[in-house]
Amino acid sequence: MRLDLAYDGTDFSGWAAQPGLRTVQGELERAIGLLLRTGPENAGVRLTVGGRTDAGVHARGQVAHLDVTDAQLAKWSARRGQARRTEAEESATRARKLNGVLKRGAPDIAVHAVRIVPDVFDARFSALRRRYEYRLRGEGMRRDPLTARFTAEVPRPLDLSAIQRASDELLGLNDFTTFCKAREGATAVRDLLCFEWRETEDGAYAARIEADAFCHSMVRALVGAVVAVGSGRIGHDELIRLRDARARSSRFTVMPAHGLSLEEIAYPSDEALAARAEQTRAKRAPLDG
Repeated sequence: MRLDLAYDGTDFSGWAAQPGLRTVQGELERAIGLLLRTGPENAGVRLTVGGRTDAGVHARGQVAHLDVTDAQLAKWSARRGQARRTEAEESATRARKLNGVLKRGAPDIAVHAVRIVPDVFDARFSALRRRYEYRLRGEGMRRDPLTARFTAEVPRPLDLSAIQRASDELLGLNDFTTFCKAREGATAVRDLLCFEWRETEDGAYAARIEADAFCHSMVRALVGAVVAVGSGRIGHDELIRLRDARARSSRFTVMPAHGLSLEEIAYPSDEALAARAEQTRAKRAPLDG
């Protein structure tokens, strides 16, 4: 089953279930366990997520999957005796039932669809690309209390054109070690497809950031680096040197979590799911130079 969902990450300790902490995964698995009557500790209910978000990060386009039995699927679908319905109608019914349970303890999660997908679908490894948005305001920009929970504050004036020029320098296939907390044995080679800025209707600056995949803290570090250029803390040429050095640096800061939202995860056609998952699981070769 594929779940498409959104959440306000403000009051969550991230996606991943952690003992004693309120997490998106924990709340979802609890609600699904209640819905399917799986017994103590939500036995057998384990979600795999497409984009694992940190504490305070939001999502409008998150995707997760889990396996269910035929009996569990029957519990989750339309009631017996109802006329046969389309899969789209069944998906909406499953989402409505799950949201009904969630609203009792987790109204800050909204499930949009719960649909049957091929066995080879993997929310994480089948993804083609992920798209994030980061919102911020610089010193002197008009504040909006209604969007403050989703917008980071930068205590310096910002030059948007300089930020965009710096962002353009980071596009393409690169080793992003400078901007990542890479896992042991893994590389930070990623293909950054889009890093575009715009001014929003409420007067903030918002970045559209898209890549085939991201490593831990990469989006917020990328934004922190170009904001350092836009605020005059570092120069354009220094940013390029930092990029090419492939080493973590204190010359820029990782931006706050609450300005970040996962907007979309794109997947291939059903026929290409297995091949994509195999490709993604393969370790990426380091770049020369």
